[in-house]
Amino acid sequence: QVQLVESGGGLVQAGGSLRLSCAASGFDVRNAVMGWYRQAPGKQREPVAQLTSGGITNYPNSVKGRFTISRDNVKNTVYLQMNSLKPDDTADYICATGFGAYSSGWYESPNYWGQGTQVTVSS
Repeated sequence: QVQLVESGGGLVQAGGSLRLSCAASGFDVRNAVMGWYRQAPGKQREPVAQLTSGGITNYPNSVKGRFTISRDNVKNTVYLQMNSLKPDDTADYICATGFGAYSSGWYESPNYWGQGTQVTVSS
């Protein structure tokens, strides 16, 4: 079955960097749309990066230029490199796949989610 296991979260100072990993099993990430989402306390879950099987990426303006999604087909793992981190980036970061419809540049409604990894950015 599909499994997604995130790692790499932690506490970092503002301006610092972290790389999150999403180890996938039960499918090949090279053939899937993969996404990273985040959810802060009291806020809605929001997408922060998406990578298609064709290698096309998409980011919201809030992280564009600072976050980069990539994959390692051999390790069957997706990464989220986060640079120039801000306190507003503090959230639980969650990997997702099994997307449904495509709308306004984003694939939506993933069917599979990881358990999340916490990122805390101190000021």
